[in-house]
Amino acid sequence: MVGKEKLGSEVIVIDILTAIKARRSIHRFKKDEVDTDILQQIFTYGSYAPTHYMKEPWNIKLYQREGKRQLVDAIIASYQRIGMLGSAADAKAAKTIASMRQFLMTIPHHALIYFEKESDMVRYEEEYASVCAFIQNAQLAAWEFGIGMLWTIAPYIHDKALAADLGLDGEAMKIAAVMQIGYPEKIPHDKGRTPISEKLEIISE
Repeated sequence: MVGKEKLGSEVIVIDILTAIKARRSIHRFKKDEVDTDILQQIFTYGSYAPTHYMKEPWNIKLYQREGKRQLVDAIIASYQRIGMLGSAADAKAAKTIASMRQFLMTIPHHALIYFEKESDMVRYEEEYASVCAFIQNAQLAAWEFGIGMLWTIAPYIHDKALAADLGLDGEAMKIAAVMQIGYPEKIPHDKGRTPISEKLEIISE
């Protein structure tokens, strides 16, 4: 099933079924940056995710170039706070920190996806589900542009102090993910999926 969509003056041909099966989580990226216009188109496609009461709860902070340092510094500080990294005064920890910093800085773009928390649990789950649908839409759209993403939900996304370091109120806002984005250097092989018949229970009566 192939659909056509027009964004601006460009017509994108989307084979959605192929994209769903072909998309991979990318762990190694080329150094080339993605044009801002393309990233905006990708997130525009993402915004067509189902959203309860048309609230469109997703928000994005996009870190690139030197702006990545703010995010990387916050991530490292968070890992140290929660005990996953030692102090830079320790030689072994300092080496790990330097390696982590170098790795994260080589990724062309990082997109922090967040939304405002709802006090009502049902509403909270509705918003979270919408944001996750937004993320998956964006991943599929990115694949059509030849761009890979890695949906990360590392422990630091639950650290309210990290949110504060990034200018967010950790009490009011929920970080859903940090997306690593860029052109794939290597595309993983298809690992297949469990036959859906093993997951599907059909109840007819």
